[in-house]
This record gives sequence, C-alpha cells and structure tokens, in this order.
Amino acid sequence: MVPVTCPTTPFDGQKPGTSGLRKAVKVFEQPRYLENFVQSIFDCVDGLSGATLVIGGDGRYHNRTAVQTILRMAAANGVARAVVGRGGILSTPAASCVIRKRGAIGGVILSASHNPGGPDGDFGIKFNAANGGPAPESMTDAFFARSKAITEYKTLESPDLDLDRLGETALGGIAVEVIDPVADYAELMESLFDMAAIRKLFASGFRMVFDAMHAVTGPYATEILERRLGAPAGTVINGTPLEDFGGHHPDPNLAHAEELVGRLFGPDAPDFGAASDGDGDRNMILGRNVFVSPSDSLAVLAANATHVPAFKGGLAGVARSMPTSRAVDRVAAKLGISCYETPTGWKFFGTLLDAGRINLCGEESFGTGADHVREKDGLWAVLMWLNVLAARGLSVAELMAEHWGTYGRTYYGRHDYEAIPQEAADALIAELRGTLSSLAGTDLGGRTVAAADEFAYTDPVDGSRSERQGLRVGFEDGSRIVYRLSGTGTSGATLRVYFERYEPVGGEHGLDAPVALKPLADLAAELAGIERHTGRTKPDVAT
Repeated sequence: MVPVTCPTTPFDGQKPGTSGLRKAVKVFEQPRYLENFVQSIFDCVDGLSGATLVIGGDGRYHNRTAVQTILRMAAANGVARAVVGRGGILSTPAASCVIRKRGAIGGVILSASHNPGGPDGDFGIKFNAANGGPAPESMTDAFFARSKAITEYKTLESPDLDLDRLGETALGGIAVEVIDPVADYAELMESLFDMAAIRKLFASGFRMVFDAMHAVTGPYATEILERRLGAPAGTVINGTPLEDFGGHHPDPNLAHAEELVGRLFGPDAPDFGAASDGDGDRNMILGRNVFVSPSDSLAVLAANATHVPAFKGGLAGVARSMPTSRAVDRVAAKLGISCYETPTGWKFFGTLLDAGRINLCGEESFGTGADHVREKDGLWAVLMWLNVLAARGLSVAELMAEHWGTYGRTYYGRHDYEAIPQEAADALIAELRGTLSSLAGTDLGGRTVAAADEFAYTDPVDGSRSERQGLRVGFEDGSRIVYRLSGTGTSGATLRVYFERYEPVGGEHGLDAPVALKPLADLAAELAGIERHTGRTKPDVAT
C-alpha cells in the first residue's frame, strides 16, 4: 500500500469553534471535506511522523466511516501507531486519558458533543494535544489558515480495517491497535475515588438512575457503576450507544433528559440521578425532587473535595468559565485558595491545570472536571458526587441545604435562542456592546448597575489574550446578566443569556429557580432587544 497524494481545493468555513469543527452530517459527507480538514491538522502538528496518535469518537452516525478515513490518512502522513477504541468509540474524557497514558502526540476526537445525531444530525471533529486537552487557539488558528490554502491531501488505497476486533493490525507503515475503550478509563477512576465506600453505599440500599441517553457513556457507566461498584442491574438506562441516540437530543439538561427527570421527581423516586451527553464529557446531577445546577455542583464538590482520595491534600485552586455563577468563588474565598475566571471552552483550563494552579474546574454548561485528564468528564463528576454522598451520609437535598446555609444560594439559569440568523445575532451584540459604557450607576428594573463590560482574558501562565468573550452586566445586589454567542451550533447563531441572583446566608433559599430569576430574565430580554432583533418571544431551551 503506497501513499496516494490527491489534489483538492479549499472549502469555506472550516474554522474550529470552542470545541472543534461542527457541521451537519451532510456537510461532512461531501467528497474531500473531512480529508481537507484532517490534512490541515496533520500539516500543522509538529513531530507527527513516527508518533502515536489516538483516534475515536462518540459513535454517532458517520463515526465509523470517518475513523477509517483518518486511519488511512494517518498512515500516509507517517504516523507510526494509531490507538483506536473498539468500534471506533472513545468517550472524550477517555480519549484524553489514553492520550496521556500512551504519551501520544495527540488525538483526533470525532464528536458533536450534545448535538443531535443521525443522517440528518450533526458531526464534529477536533484535535486534542499531547496534554490530552483541546488544541489551544494558536493551533486551531493554524488549522483554519491551512484549510484555506490546502491543495492536496495524503491517503492510502486500502480496504477497511476490522474495528471490532481487539489487537494490532498493520496498515501500510502504521500499527493500528484496537483497544477496549473502557479499560484504561475505568482503571483511572478506581485510582481516584474511595470505591469501597461507594460500594458500601449501594449495598445499603441506596438507589440511583444513570441516563446514558443512548450515547457513548453507556458502556462506561455499566462497567463502573453496575459491575465494579455493585449498583443493581438496570441502574444505567438508555445504555446502548446508537448512531442517532435513539432519535433523542443527547444533552443532559432538564429539557432533554425527560425520562430521568420524571423518575427523580416522580413517585418512589430514587436517591440520586445523573445523565451524561453524546461524548461523555457533560453531566447533570439530581437528587430526589432536587435539581443541582452545574454552577452549584462545582461549588459543592469544591467545598467537599477533601472527602475524596484524589483531593485528600486539599485543592490547589479552582477555575470556572466566566458565565458560570460565582458560587464557587465564595467557596474558594473561604478555603483561602485562588479562583480563576476563564472564557468558555475547556482549553482555557488546560494551562492552569498543567501549571498546577488548579485541580478542579467547571462550566455552567453541565461540565465539571479535574486534573486527572484535560477534558470535562461526566462520569467522573457522578463518581465524585457518589463519593461525597457516601462520605457525608447526607441526601442530595440535605447537602444542598447545608451548602446554602454556609455560603448563601446563587439562583442560576440560562436561556438559549438557537439558529438565529447570524446578521441578526451580530447586530444584537453590537448594539448591546455600544451601550455598556453608559450603564454603570443606572437603575435597571429596580437594580443598580455596578459594572458593565465585555470580558477579555489574559492567560496568567502563557500570556495569551482572548478578546470579546461575552458581555457582562453586574448589579450592586450581586445579581448578574451575561450575553454570549455560542460556538457549538452548526447553523445560524445561538445566543446564550445567563442570569444569577445571590441570596446571602439567612436569605430566601427555598424558591424555584425560574420564579426567583424571572425578573432578571425579563430584564435581560428587554435590555438586549431580543424580540426586536430576532423575533423571538421566548427561548428555545431554558435551563
């Protein structure tokens, strides 16, 4: 099998967002589209020849086809070894684990995360660097620049490999090793948590439901929760990965995990519930009749981290994305540790983790993680919650009440306006940006504006600068509104609007979050002129 060089011409729009390149499946199925982007990556990664490369994805439609294409291209571009999950499957955190364990130069991860799958759904691809984390902006900018100038790509003419058989196969000059996608990750989890305490919790009659949403986490959760920790069979629901996620939206939130929510808020509810997303990096946490916001989840885990073996020496520091509520800031202040505020996108946590400045971090978009890998990690977060519950002997409701009684409660919510015409979204942000400088000191909806600005970030480790990372309006009573255009959609623009309201210790902690936040949500829509710019009178998703 001799490498073949194929002529090509650039495609428009191959600019990676915060989580790689995401488009509709039909876009990726165009001849040369995937090949162009993969070759652009390979052309920009120094030291690729002779290196080890990890490849895998979330199992959505087009995953197997893409893995075969990338393997041929890796062989033609001089990669020495490719490590592939069986069936072409690796959860995103498991891929990060394998990259780090194998000393790979990086990994090609195929996923559109929480976006719908199937022939009419979405597909995505991103490169994770040698630290296991998403490629930094310097690399993704180089990929994009190369994609605009590419004239050829390299591949092999060869039959498909058997991706379902464990073991090693030669493909041209490359050794392709098909591995159990769960084994390395499960081994890592056992090194981090008090598994005996969690087994004892389940043995005591503790009941939980984990909704894998017919996505990649099903085999991981079944192996760890049911086989290794002794949770009863059936604890994991929707556990078989399907190319179209069973026709559902694999996004672990109150709007899309309907079956799980129904169980936790229904009769004879279990003690604990959790869900993960398409590629396994997000999580939703529920107790009996209790929803834990991702911002609160990060704060509670930070406050209780020393009950977990991985953090028995305490936390070095914590970090959150800018739109995430400031609940964890209050925990960090009490613990006397640093708390960093970064742009949205897990890659911004990477330099802080690598430098040892933090070892726990999270985003409001149902992402939590630590320094064991360089990705957010849904099942890891579930295991950490189980470890904390086992150690504390409290229910989720009791733990939340204790937390709010100690730190106060931050009510938090997010409204998503999806598939807005890009011009309308840009006009909304531009107009709002122009008003920020005049807002400080004014009264809006009975609240006095303390500050209003556009968030920019200078990385304290490498000095890189990221501009225009979201518009912020903060009030003197501790409330806040944030506006941001998301980079994870595949058509039009998604406007995300975030609100938080702080109730101090002794304040009103028992309200339903939508009720507590309605005045802020109404104010946010009015201030930005959302209906005027977009024609929308309500969000597509409210979480």
